Amino acid sequence: MKVKDVMTPKVITCKPDDPISTVTGLVREYHISGIPVVEEEKIVGIITEKDILELLKTPERSMELWLPSPLEVIEIPIREMVNWEETWRSLKEIGERPVRKIMKKPVYTASPDDSIEKAAGLMIKHGINRLPVVEKGRLVGIVAREDIIRGLAASA
Repeated sequence: MKVKDVMTPKVITCKPDDPISTVTGLVREYHISGIPVVEEEKIVGIITEKDILELLKTPERSMELWLPSPLEVIEIPIREMVNWEETWRSLKEIGERPVRKIMKKPVYTASPDDSIEKAAGLMIKHGINRLPVVEKGRLVGIVAREDIIRGLAASA
């Protein structure tokens, strides 16, 4: 079975200068986990849910026991409120960043005529969940792990 037999031909894409908030909207609206980044019909990167989630990494807090002083009992709620405001501001800044700042490159791709075994091997080797399908330098589809599994099940 070939990639062209299981790929999704209509691909949701974004541009390198699109804000990350646009991509998160597409991920939510279309229930997808990764989007090829395209410029002038050429793939220049890929952005995934994982890339977006990595922007939210925060330092781990210590789990050591500490007993607050009487003044800290008043200060702690105020400090937490300030932390929430900083978090909201940070989320807004993340959403305004252009996709090009976090997209992954180079992008591993498949050809429509590649076997699904070859595509699956690429996914496993590189730890990725989807492959844009490219023909003559142009994006013509996308194949995800789920597509390959569905193809294998159909041919069994």
